[in-house]
Amino acid sequence: MHEEIWESKAGVLIKTSLSDFPSRVAAVVFLTGCNFRCPYCYNTELVDGSLSKEDSLSLKEILSFLEKRKNVLSGLVVSGGEALLNPRTVPLIKEAKKLGYKIKVDTNGSFPEKLKELLENPETEPDYLAMDIKASLSKLALFLPDGKNNTSLVERTKEKILESIKILSSINADRREWRTVLVPSLVEKTDIKEIAALLPKDARWYFANFQKGNCIDPRFSSMDPYSDKETEELVSLAKSMVPGAELR
Repeated sequence: MHEEIWESKAGVLIKTSLSDFPSRVAAVVFLTGCNFRCPYCYNTELVDGSLSKEDSLSLKEILSFLEKRKNVLSGLVVSGGEALLNPRTVPLIKEAKKLGYKIKVDTNGSFPEKLKELLENPETEPDYLAMDIKASLSKLALFLPDGKNNTSLVERTKEKILESIKILSSINADRREWRTVLVPSLVEKTDIKEIAALLPKDARWYFANFQKGNCIDPRFSSMDPYSDKETEELVSLAKSMVPGAELR
């Protein structure tokens, strides 16, 4: 299994990003596998594991790249899919930190126990955390496989998300953020209010506009995003409750 983790295909590498890690030039690794099925997600191949071998790299190949670029890059973003679901996340972080990289981890918040393990171990402690808040918890069933028919899964996931919010809230505000995609029908004014009530007042809460096309749920592929006016109204509402809310 150890050899398989290093040699098998892990995910997609974005070699340079100026926007994914605040104040750092970073590489981004999108690892395969996710326990959510967000209807508007366009990373279908990452979510369902159908990513072709030609489009993905192994951990060994990723670390070889990081070794060569360590004097140019200062950060590594570990994303997904869901990073905390993938067994490669811990060894990747450990080896990247040995090379001197600062680490950012993106998560959907459904694995608080793994999040705590990362934070409590100096070898894996992220320098920055970003947690996606998909919508209000009252709509969580829409994001989980068979969520409409599995109420126990939905309730367990709600508890885990709340625990992850609590964990992020306990660390320095400069080391964490929350993110929400403004998807029509999924994120409306009532959802903004519900989410805002869960976040600390010093939260950085970033919004992104929904982009249609190639979505897991075909109905979203042809759905128009919010207009500029509608987007402004939603972000302003969020900002009235969480001052650090803004459109990214």
